[in-house]
Amino acid sequence: MPLALLALAVVTFGIGTTEFATMGLLPQIADGVGVSVPHAGNLVSAYALGVVVGAPVLTGIGARVPHKRLLLLLTGLFVVGNTASALAPDFGLLFAARFLAGLPHGALFGVGAVVASRLVAPDRAARAVSRVFLGLTVANIVGVPAGTALGQHLGWRYAYCAVAVIGLVALAALALLVPHQPRGPQAGIRQELRAMGNRQVFIGLATAVVGFGGFFAVYSYLVPMLTHLTGISDSSTTLVLALYGVGMTAGTLAAGPLTDRALRPTLYAGIVLLAAALVTFYFTVHSTIPALVTVTFIGAVGALITTPVQMLLMINAKDAPTMAAASNHSAFNLANAAGAWLGGLVVAAGWGWAAPSLVGAALALAGLALAVTGGVLDRGDRPSKVVASQGAPVPAPAPATGTSDRNHG
Repeated sequence: MPLALLALAVVTFGIGTTEFATMGLLPQIADGVGVSVPHAGNLVSAYALGVVVGAPVLTGIGARVPHKRLLLLLTGLFVVGNTASALAPDFGLLFAARFLAGLPHGALFGVGAVVASRLVAPDRAARAVSRVFLGLTVANIVGVPAGTALGQHLGWRYAYCAVAVIGLVALAALALLVPHQPRGPQAGIRQELRAMGNRQVFIGLATAVVGFGGFFAVYSYLVPMLTHLTGISDSSTTLVLALYGVGMTAGTLAAGPLTDRALRPTLYAGIVLLAAALVTFYFTVHSTIPALVTVTFIGAVGALITTPVQMLLMINAKDAPTMAAASNHSAFNLANAAGAWLGGLVVAAGWGWAAPSLVGAALALAGLALAVTGGVLDRGDRPSKVVASQGAPVPAPAPATGTSDRNHG
């Protein structure tokens, strides 16, 4: 695997840290800008809104910009957004700064995934993409706990300063390690928008929103579930979330080679295992060891879904995969919002803290139905192609024996 993938992973490490550390610092932030903790929670929504808006808009604006230059510009915007977050004097400006910090999130993941897939042979593209995603999972193990601890001891502004420094390191690494990848003559906003109209791209994004909504229905309420039902102390929840990150890292490592071998079977299996794990958690959440084992497994199978969805979108977007790849992360943030909302509804209705697990399982099964529908419709289509950095089309790798959909568009 090329060293350039490390530079891309540093970017996603910074993204994961800034996205999730805010949740752990809401009391400190609320006190610092003079608002209530629930009101400060709107900062999480501001970042998510930035992701949803920024992914298609920024990739559209940069449709003709060479990928390396676009990565540098987006990372620079990431640094500016987090620096502005650290310096914001009041809640209004902090809200705007978090929106700004979220704008490059999806575009960085999308462009990074396309760049990574072109650094290796076609039959190793998913492994390369999964290495980029590793930065996000490692952030849940190291970056988020470290950023939270830094913010709690020195002040929340220092946490955002640290993320800005990570962004500067990523900027230098991208400049030194990522090779130039010119856009082909077919590049442009019209081609990107046409690719977004592909029915398989639409179904893939819908699968991400609905299926991964099941993951977030539980993740959003994991801490209160563990404290109210499992009996884990507040001080120990950070370690449990790190354990969750360990599971996500293991799932991401497995997802790459499995997706290269058989894309749709990996996606189907991941969603089925996620639904089964969420149902299991409904019963194991009352016992410490079984609950922790299940939490780790949920993290693993949740991460197992991300790489095949990303590759599915890139393959079916054909000659213009960047906007589709970036929009995947808009879909994940919509899944975050939808899962959290539906999980909160059943808790508010008095069904108990374990109920979001069943909501999550139902969403996962609905996502499976969408994925299978896409697979059935896919069978009659012609093979897709992923465009190489020089602009020449490279056929997608052939599937392993017994799978006929790896290269179908």
